[in-house]
Amino acid sequence: MHHDALIIGGSFAGLSAALYLARARKSVCVVDAGAPRNRFAATSHGFFAQDGSDPQAMLQTMRRQVAAYPTVGFLTDTAVEAREDDGVFQVALRSGALVTGKRLLLAFGISDVMPETPGLAERWGTSVLHCPYCHGYEFSGRPLGVLNTSPLSHHQAMMISEWGPTTLYLDGGDLETEHRDALARRGIRIEPAAVDRLTGEGRSLSHIHLADGRSCPLEALFIAPRNRLNSAIAEQIGCAIEAGPLGSTIKVDEMRMTSAANVFAAGDITRTAHNVTFACADGVMAAVAMHRSLVFETA
Repeated sequence: MHHDALIIGGSFAGLSAALYLARARKSVCVVDAGAPRNRFAATSHGFFAQDGSDPQAMLQTMRRQVAAYPTVGFLTDTAVEAREDDGVFQVALRSGALVTGKRLLLAFGISDVMPETPGLAERWGTSVLHCPYCHGYEFSGRPLGVLNTSPLSHHQAMMISEWGPTTLYLDGGDLETEHRDALARRGIRIEPAAVDRLTGEGRSLSHIHLADGRSCPLEALFIAPRNRLNSAIAEQIGCAIEAGPLGSTIKVDEMRMTSAANVFAAGDITRTAHNVTFACADGVMAAVAMHRSLVFETA
């Protein structure tokens, strides 16, 4: 079946776009592999009417509501290749199927690349965290840490100290004097030793162990991991890609249009600030722009 819009990625950005396009009575195909980025978190915070909700339950509700519109179809699959031919996008799926459409929305998301510190990856989303606005409040006043994973980790430590007593774990790295002074003014402790492992019951965190044999009480460790795009389709289709401090992003304008004609992008793949609210807003903007482009093309 030929569609008005193909959406690659059915998480918050993709589903928000699908809803608006469906309400514009456009035919939509959503291709989703079923592995949203925040699947490691038990709760999502900061989104009105859903604060503290299970993000998987939120997505199930969104999908059910979008599926109620007769012009929307879902495929549980992975898009592996895309090309444009005479104004029609053709997207090949891992299953061998081929879907076509007049417009293409990329919302396939990113994956976080975890440091190899033992005990870290299995606590991601529970006691090893990235966004303090999403999860910091629940650890207010407890021993907090920031792991030195990027040139901006000292900046992250400044932010995290708003939520509780904070230590920047340099993990054997270095820090410029001006940054040390700024941290000291905020009362942030600096630990230079290399980090050996994290321990705690289940996915909880209780201690961070250092390579010199010492250990420190710790209940939440914040990191800024590098990330990667979940698909190569943006490059295949000719979208401009920008390098960022933690990973690549797809370049878009204020209407979420990429540098490739009739290709739009939304969500974490287009920005350095990530949360559910941003993703949904991006999806809505992309959908409105896609719909308008279809209207004025026929006009």
